[in-house]
Amino acid sequence: MVGIMATVGDPRREHGKRHKLEDVLTIALCTVLCGSSEFTEMECFGKLRREWLEGFLELPNGIPSHDTFRNVFAAIDPAEFMGAFALWTQNVYRKLGGEVVAFDGKALRGTKRDMEEMTTMVGAWAAGAGISLGQVEVEGKSNEITALPKLLQILDLKGCIVTADAMGCQRQIAAKCAEAGADYVLAVKGNQPDLHEQVSGAMDVIAEDEDAHHTETGQGRGRVETRRCWAIDGVGAWLDGHEKWKGLRSIAVVESERTEKGATSIERRYFISSLPPDAAKIAAAARSHWRVENSLHWVLDVVFGEDAARARTKNAAGNLSSLRRLALNLIKSEEQYSEWAVKKRRLAASLDPDYLGKLLGLKSDA
Repeated sequence: MVGIMATVGDPRREHGKRHKLEDVLTIALCTVLCGSSEFTEMECFGKLRREWLEGFLELPNGIPSHDTFRNVFAAIDPAEFMGAFALWTQNVYRKLGGEVVAFDGKALRGTKRDMEEMTTMVGAWAAGAGISLGQVEVEGKSNEITALPKLLQILDLKGCIVTADAMGCQRQIAAKCAEAGADYVLAVKGNQPDLHEQVSGAMDVIAEDEDAHHTETGQGRGRVETRRCWAIDGVGAWLDGHEKWKGLRSIAVVESERTEKGATSIERRYFISSLPPDAAKIAAAARSHWRVENSLHWVLDVVFGEDAARARTKNAAGNLSSLRRLALNLIKSEEQYSEWAVKKRRLAASLDPDYLGKLLGLKSDA
């Protein structure tokens, strides 16, 4: 991991480089792995663990100040940092073929100040591996529609199944998936009124008249949920203008029937897909997408404190968000203490230098 940090381009002018960029980034990563993320805490970690850090970092002018950490993260090009992120992913997960990759937006609520817009990131999450593949920031007052194609271009998703919520249900996204050699399962809602009317109209008739193509039931926390999925050929009489959606092969509905405390509710979600009308496969992809909230966003907010993070200067918010995701990837990829919750593993990293070294891959870098 330390070597990969050296691939990030240094934005600083020569006369301002008192500390090596890879040293600054590595100390910052160590701090996040150990349970903290403020710039003052990065300086504190460096000073308290200086002797250990000197075992693999040069530290020509000692430990950087908190202002140095702040200035560096504000100045780094997010694309450069994403390049290091993607390089680690490629080294660890060389083939993601068949993986469901969920694209989803996440607002960094702590970055909102007065009338300013809060920073929003669009990320890609490999559902099976449980890791982040990367993310890009939504620019200015644009929306996720502009960020999704950029992320699709960066990642190698050949053979994967890309999922996205209604904001990602765009012809451009379908075309990008097809160009990348990936399939897609895209949620259809009211932001595409004509498409939603046609898909829901067709699938509601199918759902009322036919037994589900795929059904599964689960229960937990006092709730019983039955999920049913119907999928049909998405071309021909069912969908006008289907040829405008590159690769489109099927349309589907997933119906969730929940019973809790004696009350039952039913919700239907509609999808278009480049997959054949395989209800079980489409249902699995949709379910994997919904898990991103609990498996990634909840962990980032509750365990890593992302919603409370206040860094706002220039690129700092986006770069620190990427650093948190990279730290989570490293924790999930190390087998030691794998039975522990992420919070406990961060505590272990703060107390056990050998474990922290494993997370950094020091043995392989040596």
